[in-house]
Parts: sequence; structure tokens; C-alpha cells
Amino acid sequence: MFGASLSRWSMSYFAAALLSLAAAEILMALGYGYPQAALQAPETLVLVHVVAIGWLSLLMCGALFQFVPVLVAQPLHSNTLPAPTLVLLVAGLASLILGFLQLAGQVDPALPFFAFAGALLGAGFALALWNLGRTLWAAQTLPMPAQFVVVGLASVGATVALGIIFALVLGGVATYGPFVELTATGLPLHVVAGLGGWLTFTAIGVSYRLLAMFMLAPELERRSTKAALYLGTAALALAFVGGVLAVLLRGNLAFVLLAAAGLGLVALALYGADVVHLYRARKRPRIELNSRMAAFALASLAACVVLIVVLLALGRLTDHVGAVVFLVVFGWLSGLGLAQLYKIVAFLTWLECYGPVIGKAQTPRVQDLVVEPRAIKWFGLYFIAVWAGTLALIAGYPPAFQACAAAMLIATGGIAAQLARTRRLSDVAAALRLPQGAKRPGLLFSHSHQT
Repeated sequence: MFGASLSRWSMSYFAAALLSLAAAEILMALGYGYPQAALQAPETLVLVHVVAIGWLSLLMCGALFQFVPVLVAQPLHSNTLPAPTLVLLVAGLASLILGFLQLAGQVDPALPFFAFAGALLGAGFALALWNLGRTLWAAQTLPMPAQFVVVGLASVGATVALGIIFALVLGGVATYGPFVELTATGLPLHVVAGLGGWLTFTAIGVSYRLLAMFMLAPELERRSTKAALYLGTAALALAFVGGVLAVLLRGNLAFVLLAAAGLGLVALALYGADVVHLYRARKRPRIELNSRMAAFALASLAACVVLIVVLLALGRLTDHVGAVVFLVVFGWLSGLGLAQLYKIVAFLTWLECYGPVIGKAQTPRVQDLVVEPRAIKWFGLYFIAVWAGTLALIAGYPPAFQACAAAMLIATGGIAAQLARTRRLSDVAAALRLPQGAKRPGLLFSHSHQT
């Protein structure tokens, strides 16, 4: 991280993302959307996109603006673009939600909210892709984690392109036959590109780097890592390109997705083996809370794989796809995101506040900014609630699921409170809190300087 510039707006992305997560958990606790409504009902689509765009995509963008420059040892192409990007993404999400509420008959259909959403989200993600893409392009070589990120960025481009088509068709703006056909049957492709490519594949790439960095483990360039990259990329390409062709040519979409799933499951197994190797090869004898909680997220991912295989064998995957997606989104992606966010916020706060005075004054350690025994109970509550919620969905008992969502909300609030205390330096000993020359970090933005 030394020699890299702090991303000024990453904390704003993280705050907006956490607010979206809390909003989604409130909706689930109140019984809004699935399982009380169908998977493709407008109410469920509101909930899904609050999570996918508002929580996970904003979290990922905020992290990438900080860590892509670290991955490739290049400065971020533009430090000014993240602010308008955030505005466009939030405005686009709001328009998309209003569009779905129009479909549900809850908002006056006078304004073309789906068209607004397509334009705003398209522009927001285009700015993010331009900024990150130019940063990656400037690198002479791309290390393995960065190559995963490249595939993830290509996947978000595909996800957004399909999403814009869906929005234009649902809004009555586009009536072109292939677009209508894609909207009618192409939802699985949108989900695979978004959850599988943009969010999971990018998370895998970033986690390779972060787990190695935070556990003092060697960087991975093993054959299994390359195989995971190539097989995962092949799975995504087959699912998206093959899937689009299957839809437009009236082919067998289920067969294409099943073949892609086979490749993807092997790639995930190789990633799991790599992560186990990282934990075993680490030089830090006692791993910190973020890495311990990341293990629970990875266990959730393994449980997803087992659940998919079992449900496929029983011929029940279609019946329980909602439970699978819930475990992927909240157990794996959100669990990993919250775990790493706990460390990222502390690490970036330490760099911002104490980096400029290293060697000039006594400074605390990164771990002195947090109190792990206080935070661990919130993470424990979160993962238990997610796993119990998955079982409630499989059992078909919505009241239990709502109770689990309420517990997730309480846990998320507890974790967010710990992050705010970290930014405010509340747990740093008074004698070390603000040595001469150190600046108190802002809650929602960072003082951009070389670290």
C-alpha cells in the first residue's frame, strides 16, 4: 500500500452500500418481496436490486477504486470520477426501484423511470469501467488477482447491457424482437453475469490479494490459481455468449447453463483449495477477525456448492433457487464483504491518519483502532441468522425467515457501529490518538495523499 494514493470517495461508497444493505434487511424483515411474493414479482425485483446494486456493487466499486491501483502498482486513472459515478449509480437505482413500483401499480406510470434507470446506471457503470479499465491498461503486466478483476469488469459490462435491454422493454421503449425475447427468457443470464461474474469473480480476485496481505501469506501464482481463472472465465463466457445465442436461436438454454455450471463448480473448488493453502502458508500465527470471518463466508460458498449439487440430484433446484441465491448473496458475498470491510476501514483509516507521521511520532498499530471481542458477536449473529434464514426458505416457513432477517439487521447495525468507531478513532488510546501532524479522518471521505 505504500506509494499508493488513498481513494477519496471509497468511504462514501461503503456508507451508501451499508445503508442499502440495512434497507434490504428491513424489507425482508417486514415480509416485502420473496418468499411472500414470487421470484419475478416487482416487489422481489426491488429487493434484489437494492442488494445487487445498492449494497454489493457500491461496495465492490468503492473497494476497487482503492485496491485496483494496488494490484497493478499504478495510480487510479481519475480521482474525480468516483464522485459523479456514485451519484449516477444511486440516482439510477432510485429510478429502477420506481420503475418496478410502476409495474406493481404503486407509482403513477406517467414518467419513464425504466428509461431513466437505463441511462443513469449505464452512465454510472461506464464511468467506473472507464476509470478502472484505464488504470489496468496502464500496467505493464497484470498479476493474477488483477486478471480476475478484468473478467469481473467484463461481466459487469454484460450485466448492465442486458439490464438496460430489460429496462427498455419493460418500460415500453423498445419493441425490437430479439430484445423482447431476451427479456422474456434471459433473466438467468443476467443473474449469472451479475452474481457469478461481476460480484463473485471480482471478489475472488480481490480476496486472493487481501487474504495474502492481511495474513502475511505468499502471493499465489499456482497452477490451480490459473486453472480457476481459465475455467471460471470459460464458464462465464459459455453461460453468457452461449446463453444469448440459445435464447435468440431457440436453443436449449438449460443445457448451456448446466454445462457452464459444471465448469464453474470446478473453478470454485480450485479457488477453495487455494484459500486453504493461503491459510496454511500464512506467517501470521493468530489471524485477525476479518480473516476468521472470511472463513465463514467461504464455508457459506462451499455450502452453496453442496446445496446446488444436492438439489440438482434431487431435481429440486428450481423449487429452492431462492434459498440458493439468498445463501450466495448474504452468506458468501455479503459475509465476505462485511468481513473484509472491517479490516479495510481500519487499514485505510490508519494509513490516512498515521501514514504521514510514521517515523516522526509514536503511532498506534492498525489493530489498536478496533476491538475484536466487541465486534465478533455481531459477525456471529449475522452468519447464524443467514444460515438459519436459508433453512427457513428451504422449509417454506416465511415467519422464521422474517425473524432471521431482523437478526441480520441488528447484526449489520452492530458491525456498522464498529466501523464508525474505527473512523472516529474512538477505540485508540487518548495518548496515541492524534499525534502532532496527524489529521482526524472524515467519516465519509478520505484526505487523499500518498501513503
